[in-house]
Amino acid sequence: MSDTLELTQHGRVLRIALNRPEKHNALSSDLCRQLLDAINRADRSTDIGAMVLTGNGDSFSAGMDLKELGLVPMETINNVHEQLFTLSMRLGTPVVAAVNGLAVGGGTGLVANCHIAVASEQAKFGLTEIKLGLWPFLVFRGVQAAVGERRAIELALTGRTFGANEAREIGLIHEIAADCNQRAMEIAGAISRSSPGAVHSGLDFINEARGKGWETAALIARRVRQEVFESPDFQEGVRAFREKREPKWPSFE
Repeated sequence: MSDTLELTQHGRVLRIALNRPEKHNALSSDLCRQLLDAINRADRSTDIGAMVLTGNGDSFSAGMDLKELGLVPMETINNVHEQLFTLSMRLGTPVVAAVNGLAVGGGTGLVANCHIAVASEQAKFGLTEIKLGLWPFLVFRGVQAAVGERRAIELALTGRTFGANEAREIGLIHEIAADCNQRAMEIAGAISRSSPGAVHSGLDFINEARGKGWETAALIARRVRQEVFESPDFQEGVRAFREKREPKWPSFE
């Protein structure tokens, strides 16, 4: 745990909370490095089956910390942002966003990089960079993957903010919940009880097949599917189904 990042583990779920509430959880380069380190360590851990990402206070994240500009080299900021806003293209462990409030700029980018997103009714989103004379270059690909290219372009050009209902309609989030943190923990808890081997194989397949042609993606799917068919988890899953009991996944051990 650090001053700007709060980590708590609940069973096989790691809850990660951005902890700069007085700054609306603005993404300083230091916070980004700590967040990347925490997520990457959790992704490698056999004790973590899912993560929940949220923000302490009234905001999820207001995006890039503008006060760093001129004080921290742009190369440093660009490098850490590039890693952070491409997380979903590398992770094998699911991340569930609990969007408790304002999530604009890089905050929207973070939401788009989570595999599942739950928001409160008070949540606000937007690619607001254009209002600063900027374009959301590094977050654009993740948002585009979530909502489609034309919608992402519209959001980037207008810089408008919008609420949870529209975010759900366009596919940026999946659910609206009165207590988004509790709901995100429920979802992550259910995922963490699934076969780790199947979850990792599925996300690895998505990441490997992304951008490939249909024939190449099909070959990847056949290879990974065969690997899963031969896995101890799948064999246990079949036995548990036939015996009408809960599976005890070998990859938990």
